[in-house]
Amino acid sequence: MKEVARLAGVSVGTVSNVLNRPEMVAPDTLRRVREAIERLGYVRNGSARQLRAGRSRIIGVVALDLANPFFIDVLRGVETAAQQADVTVMVFNSNKDAGREAGLLETFEEQRPLGVLITPVNDNGEEERLSRLVARGIPVVRFDSSAGHVGGCAVAVDDVLGGRLAGRHLRERGHRRIAFAGGPFSVRQVRQRRDGLAGVLGPDDTLTVIPLPDLTVATGRTVGRQIAELPPGERPTAVFCANDLVAIGVLQEMTLRGLRVPADLAIIGYDDIDFAAAAAVPLSSIRQPREQLGQTAATLLLEEANLADGHEHRQVIFQPDLVARTSTTARIRSN
Repeated sequence: MKEVARLAGVSVGTVSNVLNRPEMVAPDTLRRVREAIERLGYVRNGSARQLRAGRSRIIGVVALDLANPFFIDVLRGVETAAQQADVTVMVFNSNKDAGREAGLLETFEEQRPLGVLITPVNDNGEEERLSRLVARGIPVVRFDSSAGHVGGCAVAVDDVLGGRLAGRHLRERGHRRIAFAGGPFSVRQVRQRRDGLAGVLGPDDTLTVIPLPDLTVATGRTVGRQIAELPPGERPTAVFCANDLVAIGVLQEMTLRGLRVPADLAIIGYDDIDFAAAAAVPLSSIRQPREQLGQTAATLLLEEANLADGHEHRQVIFQPDLVARTSTTARIRSN
C-alpha cells in the first residue's frame, strides 16, 4: 500500500479509502490510485485484513447434495446476498454423509468463519457441534431444514403442503392407485412429502410406497422398472417422486419400455429444476422458490453475524406451487 501511495502521490489512508470506501474519494484521486494499483499489480492481503478487523469475511455453506441442481439454484441466491455484503462464499458438499458433515463442522470451528449455512444430513444430527459453533460466536442458519434443537434462524419450504398439492392434482386427474418413490426416510423432506400425499388420499385409494436409498436418476429408473413389470391391473396409474431427478429416471424407463406418459403412468416430481420442463415429456413438478430460499438464508445469517439492530431468530417457511405439465395432464377414469 505504501508503494501504491508513493506512486499515486497520496497518503496510505487515501489508498485504504479507495479500496474500502471509494465513494469518499475525489474522482481524479480515485483514478490515480487505481492506475497505480494496476501498474504495480497490487492485491490486498485478505487474511491480514481479517486479522486486523478481528473477524472473517467468509461464510461457509454445507450443501446436502451438489449433484442435485436444486442446491445449485439455492447457492445462486446465497451468492446474491453475499455479493451485496462484500462477503465471500465457500461451498462444501456433505454428499449426505454424516461423517463428512462432522469433519466440515470441525473445520469451521477451527477456522472461525463469519457464519455457517447448512442443510444437515439428519435434522437432529450434529446438534452438539452446531451448538459449539454458536457458543463461539459463529452463527448458524439452516436452509431447506427446520431449526432443530440449536435454535437460531432457519429457512425451509412447506413439504407437507407440497405433498398435498401433488396428491390433489393426481386425484383430480382420476388417479386412485398412486405410488410414492423416495428415500431415505431419515430425511425430513422425504417423509413430509410422503405424508402430505397420504393425507389427501381417500379410503378407497391405494398408496404404494417405494423406498429408495438415494434420490437420483438411476434410482428413478429402478422405480420405473419395478412399476413397469407389475401386471397392468396392479400397476399404479401415477407416481409422485420425491424429487425431479427420480421423476426423470422413471420417465426414461417408461420410454425405453414403450409405455406412454401419462396414458400408462402419470409422473410428478418435486423442485421444478430446469430439466423438468425440458424433458422429452415435460414433467409436472412441485416448484420450490430455490434462489429466494438461499438469498433469505444468507441475509438472515449476515444480519446475525453483523449484530444487526433488532435481529430476531426467525423460522421462514416458503409455500411451494404446483406446475402442471404434460406428464400428468391427461385424465383417467376412476377405478
